[in-house]
Amino acid sequence: MRTDTLNDTSAPLSDKALRPAVPMLHAVQARQIAEPPPAARDGLLQRYRQLRSHSDAIAAALTAEDMVVQSMPDASPTKWHLAHTTWFFETFLLQAFVPGYPVFHPDYGYLFNSYYDTIGARHPRPQRGLLTRPCITEVLAYRCHVDRHMQQLLDSPAADQHRDLIELGMAHEEQHQELMRMDILHLFSKSPLKPAFDPAWPQLKGGRRARFIDRAAGLTEIGHDHRRNTFAFDNEGPRHKCWLNAHLIADRLVTNGEWLEFMADGGYRRPGLWLSDGWATVCNEQWQAPLYWEQTAQGWQHLTLSGMQALAPDVAVTHVSYYEACAYACWAGARLPTEAEWETAAAASVLEQAEASAWQWTQSAYSSYPGYHPAADATGEYNGKFMINQMVLRGGAAITPAGHTRHTYRNFFYPDRRWAMAGVRLARDISDDQQPRRRLRGTLITGSNGKTASDGNQDFRNDVLTGLAQNPKTLSPKYFYDDIGSALFEEICTLPEYYPTRTETALLQSIAADIAATIPARTALIEFGSGASDKTRLLLDAAPQIHTYIPIDISQDALENAALRLQRHYPSLRVLPLAGDFTQPLHLPAAVHGQPLLGFFPGSTIGNFSPPQAVAFLRSARQLLGPDAALILGADIVKDEATLVAAYDDAAGVTARFNKNLLARINRELDGNFQLDAFDHLALWNAGAQRMEMHLVSRIEQDVQVAGQRFHFKAGERLHTENSHKFTSASITLLAAQAGWQLQRQWLSAAPQFGIFEFKPLPE
Repeated sequence: MRTDTLNDTSAPLSDKALRPAVPMLHAVQARQIAEPPPAARDGLLQRYRQLRSHSDAIAAALTAEDMVVQSMPDASPTKWHLAHTTWFFETFLLQAFVPGYPVFHPDYGYLFNSYYDTIGARHPRPQRGLLTRPCITEVLAYRCHVDRHMQQLLDSPAADQHRDLIELGMAHEEQHQELMRMDILHLFSKSPLKPAFDPAWPQLKGGRRARFIDRAAGLTEIGHDHRRNTFAFDNEGPRHKCWLNAHLIADRLVTNGEWLEFMADGGYRRPGLWLSDGWATVCNEQWQAPLYWEQTAQGWQHLTLSGMQALAPDVAVTHVSYYEACAYACWAGARLPTEAEWETAAAASVLEQAEASAWQWTQSAYSSYPGYHPAADATGEYNGKFMINQMVLRGGAAITPAGHTRHTYRNFFYPDRRWAMAGVRLARDISDDQQPRRRLRGTLITGSNGKTASDGNQDFRNDVLTGLAQNPKTLSPKYFYDDIGSALFEEICTLPEYYPTRTETALLQSIAADIAATIPARTALIEFGSGASDKTRLLLDAAPQIHTYIPIDISQDALENAALRLQRHYPSLRVLPLAGDFTQPLHLPAAVHGQPLLGFFPGSTIGNFSPPQAVAFLRSARQLLGPDAALILGADIVKDEATLVAAYDDAAGVTARFNKNLLARINRELDGNFQLDAFDHLALWNAGAQRMEMHLVSRIEQDVQVAGQRFHFKAGERLHTENSHKFTSASITLLAAQAGWQLQRQWLSAAPQFGIFEFKPLPE
């Protein structure tokens, strides 16, 4: 799109004064171009008249003051747009091909040239808002002058000869019609009044969240075929062949509701999600939300062409940069589509919201297609000179003139630009072995129990539907730990209020040598719910005789990342990750047959189970590890209520995000529509049951859809998400004994107290 962002090469204006100013108007009325004569050639004149009247109609909603102000260097005043598009027709058509054409004003070429170096010098772009003269009345007179002469040209045989250039000029003005709306919205965003450009401007339509569509690998063709007798910009061709790998592409755009989940999960605060330049931009510009979003007492709102509006969660997010789009895609376990993937999917009619919602960032850099050559004249500057440091967008937006775009259309902006009406469509890669069975986040997980991620996702669905149908409603805490939840829990472990990790780590450091002294050579260490495996390293450092490490975790990404880190630090250690639910029956790899086994279950995760569940897990672990194994178990000790509540309701709100991520996961994986802002995080101490509880409390009466089923929440109704039982030495010993374990040794820290216990199987 013509954003005219190239640095200007400017020269001083001539000494000749502009013509005397006509009194300024308070508002501009759309003018009428004379109706075309019956002999109008091939409808060009009719289309030209409609085009020019439409530009005037955009300006008619503004005051004269609105049309002179420039809100930033990238934007241009409306008055300048009106004059520049007129200059294009005057310069490239009337002056070039109409003998004796009377130039309206000799200095307008300097004032209203955008970036055409071969035409001549121009007024500096950042200073367009300083052009109080010519006034809008005179600019409209300029448009009328050019329109009269264009009508004569369009009604002559010369129109056929110059049709391509006329079509270019008309497409150019359509681009500026979109730019006018972009620039007006940005200008109005700077006003504390937040005025509406058009109170009746329609809002985007909402809809369901996206689903991913399989796209097969193969050789395809993209680009416009210029041999066809249809208009396209030169950068859309030549048509050429390209290879596409198998992939998934979302059939709809990312919604505001999904973007709110990204924000609630610290999306604008986590540098690991961002490209380096993107993170620098976030820090420098202090981005916290998409452009035009504002948080109010009534919730999130955003400025639109119809004024400030409540943010609709099911509507496509707009006004995000390429950097933001990439960060969101990373957070969602996806990527942006290439422009070839987008074009072939659009041509196959599998994309919803392909046009008329928001432009869609692609991961393709803006460059020339094979065989591209810009025109030798000044129009060759239209696209080719911008093919560097910009990214391609595809589709079209609600502010794009109807009929302007097509599947081959290539828009482009710098990656930090946000004032374009741009949104996000996701894509994912598919490897050959993933094509038959894939989990939603794009990774095939196969545990040695034979269950794949598709099985796990079905379990998730069944457990969620069952839990939401209960009274009271409950969800299993094991589903906290998807990739996002695992990362959030690692963040929780660093919080000052969350003592368990800090206290347990210090205790484990002090006793690691004692534990290591009884570990046999060639031991296989099996960790249940391994996460990042940070505590594991304390044992590995103290016990180099550990030969094999088997981390078990439900999160594939957490497993892979931990395994890579451990193999770098312990090159002689054999690491055999096992993806799966450790509360379900598992089978250890055959490679550890005959090795001594040591179970490791730190972090007081045992407290997340109900007592019967804890006994069942410990019994299952005994069966998995065998009669000669040992088990190292961490358990939190009962303490004062204030310390406990603070640990589960931290001041930074990370635990609240962790709790709400369970709803976000349901939205992502089960087509749910939970509104995260409609639930509050609640942590409380249940003294009778000796446990901390976490709940999500519905702030309002509401209905929620999950996997096609509806669930009703009353205002104040709780969704129980986690229990964390606390123990005494006596209670944990009794619990283990019920599962066939006997206590061998125990270590207790100083306050806030935490315990580590060593168990061995009871003789059968």
